[in-house]
Amino acid sequence: MTIYRGFSTKNKHKNFKLTDYELIKQDLINQFNTRRGERVMNPDFGTDIWDLLFDPFTDELKNSIQDDIIRIAQSDPRIAIEQAIVTEYQHGIQIELELRVVDTNQLDTMVLTFDQRLAPTV
Repeated sequence: MTIYRGFSTKNKHKNFKLTDYELIKQDLINQFNTRRGERVMNPDFGTDIWDLLFDPFTDELKNSIQDDIIRIAQSDPRIAIEQAIVTEYQHGIQIELELRVVDTNQLDTMVLTFDQRLAPTV
């Protein structure tokens, strides 16, 4: 079984080390918290969701977001997204992801909220 190792600068962990699912989850959060094209030398890293927050919530928008989620998931071979539910949220968009860690078959659910009031500016 593969053991993934990394680190986080958050004070949540005393030694700042992350392993396995916690590392995978943090990497996924980093990807969703970055606007696509923002990362130097890696223009495909990040999400388009931040650019779609102020658009009307239509089926077309929902499909575009689900395509973006699939693109992000496929870029990380450690996970598979079993289900992605995209809903309109008070001031933005909420995504509920059911994730499966490929090596261990561990299932978990993540909820990500994209708030218009917190949208990064260009």
